[in-house]
Amino acid sequence: MMLSICIVSGLTAQTTQITIRALAKDAKFIGTGIGGAYIVVKDHYTQEVLAKGYTSGASGNTDVIVKNPRVRHAHLSDEETAKFIATLDIDEPTLLDIEAIAPIKRKHAAIRSSTQIWAIPGKDILGDGIILEIPGFIVDILSPTTHQVIAADSDSLIIRTNLVLMCGCTVQEGGVWDAKNYDVVATIWKEGVEIAKVDLIKTAEDNVFEVQIPVKEPGNYEIAVTAFDNKVYNTGVDRISFVVK
Repeated sequence: MMLSICIVSGLTAQTTQITIRALAKDAKFIGTGIGGAYIVVKDHYTQEVLAKGYTSGASGNTDVIVKNPRVRHAHLSDEETAKFIATLDIDEPTLLDIEAIAPIKRKHAAIRSSTQIWAIPGKDILGDGIILEIPGFIVDILSPTTHQVIAADSDSLIIRTNLVLMCGCTVQEGGVWDAKNYDVVATIWKEGVEIAKVDLIKTAEDNVFEVQIPVKEPGNYEIAVTAFDNKVYNTGVDRISFVVK
């Protein structure tokens, strides 16, 4: 048997769509409510940017994403779930570098995650699409404020911190994201020398942890608040400096 081979010249680019999502580790999708994930799609070999933009939409169904057992081929997302659709015009299989930076509006907390896939002309990647996991916490020190000047005779200083998942999901006592699983610790330096390390305690307010410490000695201080998840090993950090006079 002889094979007949048809040689086609001047191949025409085909529109190919790829759905891309960013999923917070141990939590939900990163969407409009937290500012979205910034997505960049490049040709791996030329590094040409083929598509870029932000994920938009809702964070998804909590039961489906984090509570229910996962079944093969079942979707984590629905039509409302945050995504970015890259529309490519390609005329041959193309190796892509896909990158997500999220949450893009929280620069000090944003994490970069990436993967590679082959895009095949005319073969759309739909449904859940490409899911990039974004580990971590968003940690925001609320008090003291950056470069705040505090009187040296103050009885105490309140270190107050807001902590949420990378999708903005709420941290509560006994909640889906249970505060008891998280170690939230403040390390304090004076003139570059570590002087104390203290645990922050969850308050009655969602996401908020705090502790009071004495402040007597004048000088330049720095605080780093770290968050650590003892079950899935998520981490997050915020740092500020203040002055005691």
